[in-house]
Amino acid sequence: MADPSSYRPKPGQIPDSPGVYRFRDEHRRVIYVGKAKSLRQRLANYFQDLANLHPRTRTMVTTAASVEWTVVSTEVEALQLEYSWIKEFDPRFNVKYRDDKSYPYLAVTLNEEFPRVQVMRGAKKKGVRYFGPYGHAWAIRETVDLMLRVFPVRTCSAGVFKNAARTGRPCLLGYIGKCSAPCVGRVTPEEHRELALGFCDFMAGRTGTYIRRLEKDMMAAAEEMEYERAARLRDDVEALKRAMEKSAVVLADATDADLIAVAEDELEAAVQIFHVRGGRVRGQRGWVTDKVENVDTSGLVELALQQLYGEETGDSVPKEVLVPALPEDPDAVSQWLAGRRGSHVSLRIPQRGDKKDLMATVQRNAQQALALHKTKRASDLTTRSRALEEIAEALGLDTAPLRIECFDISHLQGDDVVASMVVFEDGLARKSEYRRFQIKGFEGQDDVRSMHEVIGRRFRRYLQEKERTGEWEEPAVTATGPVPAVGTGPVPAVGTGLVPAVGTDLVPAAATDLAVGTDTAPAVDPDTVPDPDTEPREDDGRPKRFAYPPQLVVVDGGQPQVAAAKRALDELGIDDIAVCGLAKRLEEVWLPDDDDPVVLPRSSEGLYLLQRVRDEAHRFAITYQRAKRAKRIRSSPLDAVAGLGETRKQALIKHFGSVKKLKRATIDEICEVPGIGRRTAESVAVALASAAPATPAVNTATGEIMEDDDGGSTA
Repeated sequence: MADPSSYRPKPGQIPDSPGVYRFRDEHRRVIYVGKAKSLRQRLANYFQDLANLHPRTRTMVTTAASVEWTVVSTEVEALQLEYSWIKEFDPRFNVKYRDDKSYPYLAVTLNEEFPRVQVMRGAKKKGVRYFGPYGHAWAIRETVDLMLRVFPVRTCSAGVFKNAARTGRPCLLGYIGKCSAPCVGRVTPEEHRELALGFCDFMAGRTGTYIRRLEKDMMAAAEEMEYERAARLRDDVEALKRAMEKSAVVLADATDADLIAVAEDELEAAVQIFHVRGGRVRGQRGWVTDKVENVDTSGLVELALQQLYGEETGDSVPKEVLVPALPEDPDAVSQWLAGRRGSHVSLRIPQRGDKKDLMATVQRNAQQALALHKTKRASDLTTRSRALEEIAEALGLDTAPLRIECFDISHLQGDDVVASMVVFEDGLARKSEYRRFQIKGFEGQDDVRSMHEVIGRRFRRYLQEKERTGEWEEPAVTATGPVPAVGTGPVPAVGTGLVPAVGTDLVPAAATDLAVGTDTAPAVDPDTVPDPDTEPREDDGRPKRFAYPPQLVVVDGGQPQVAAAKRALDELGIDDIAVCGLAKRLEEVWLPDDDDPVVLPRSSEGLYLLQRVRDEAHRFAITYQRAKRAKRIRSSPLDAVAGLGETRKQALIKHFGSVKKLKRATIDEICEVPGIGRRTAESVAVALASAAPATPAVNTATGEIMEDDDGGSTA
């Protein structure tokens, strides 16, 4: 690892002007390319205290062995040179978007004597007109099939064309009228080129002219009683309209624009682009990238613009480019785009109307693309195995952690404090093992104390299960009392195939250790679920779901949360379960009793797995917390009446009209409601009398208190 001070330029050497700089490693390979309005100010940011640098930037400057720069006259030239160098040197620390698939284009080969319409992939060729990209090749063929009725352009390969010219017989499309058959001389090269240019104009969005012309010719043929020709023209109009319907109208003003959206997390980013021409979505494409440099949304947008338009000229660059965030220097980027197009290009963020709504759609596509990419990455067995091995190596574990449990705390300003436990086995989420906890030991907000309580409760159940099944013989004495010794017998590895995985036939399907957290399981009311510490269990001889210990406990947080989790395990005498924490801000991994975090490489599959485990625990915790808060908000004094179900609650409210009127009713009046006996009526009266007065409902528009029919508040 190099010391940046060893190659830092001397003061005054770096010019205070626009330019592009390159960092090289000890083998003279370019590892990073960047641009700046002021080279002096930008490069000074790299040569500061390493502790102040972002981890990714720190890795880059310690990998580099030298830095060099090139001065340019304007920011636009710097942008062009940066793109050229990134493409030429392929630096390892630059964000580079990669296509998640090869997108097909509809291409018209105007560089040939007889232009051909075909599906093309890969690099674009000079003299070929491209439309798209399309999501699927069959979508192109459907469109072309409809268009050939009106524009019978050649679609055959060079071999078929030459063979037809040699034999003097056209192909099938020539016989059925979907090719003008230039191979046998039915049309001249000039006439065929006119058909190809008309095809291109229609695909470029200039549709109204052709449809109006065909409709005019159809009416003229009908007036002259040429009904067969009029019918053919009618069918041509319908074919063009169906071809237009393949692309939905999204912008009513026939706008030509590209919309770019970005979805990102700490490690990766996905970009989605919608190509809108003539107000219709003509193409869509997407990229996914690793965030190998410290870059924000603005930087990701600028890099996407460079890759998208770096090789494009003319109409391929639209008049308008809509983005979620403007680049650092939007004027320079706009000038660069205008230079590629040859005329003004508007680069802006949509603020209202149809364009903002369409941008939201593009954003959803970007989020789905990122989620799909992560799902594909997580489902690969080889990748999961490598991730577990990397975690074991980084944390100093003897074996790969085949079972990982992650805990997270969630609350809203100290209210409704809850916790979640998610389980990953062999790198995959096992949702049947998820658990939810309510914090009971104290009131208020204290994440560290909450983490200590949850870890203690979970592993206290683990010890109780081991004691019940007799997996040890002698108890070990700790500071908190006699606790059975842990790890005295061999425990089969989980998820290896040697023993049934947790939650299979070894686990009773009706086990209710806590609120079952599966996304597919029936909803469980958390307030009615028995606490895991006191719940009675069936004595059927089978281990319950808390019986299996994890090899690794992950907590969402930094050093304080990790210390609390380790303290809870120590108090229970458990010393064979590893603990770590993942701090969200810099994705640092913290270990107990370590002053410095473990920084896994950005490309580490182990870091990616830990991040996914942590994010799943956070999602599960916040979902439970929101449900709990919503239930509290919807609560009614009638909820406290034992044995009063929803049906009879609704009957009471329907009979009296409101809870306020019910509260003023006598016991005899309550007994008049069908299904309500005197004992239940007395319980209802007592519950309503002891309930706190409701808060009046206020009209937020006028500030007045809303009253019910008898003068009381509707609340």
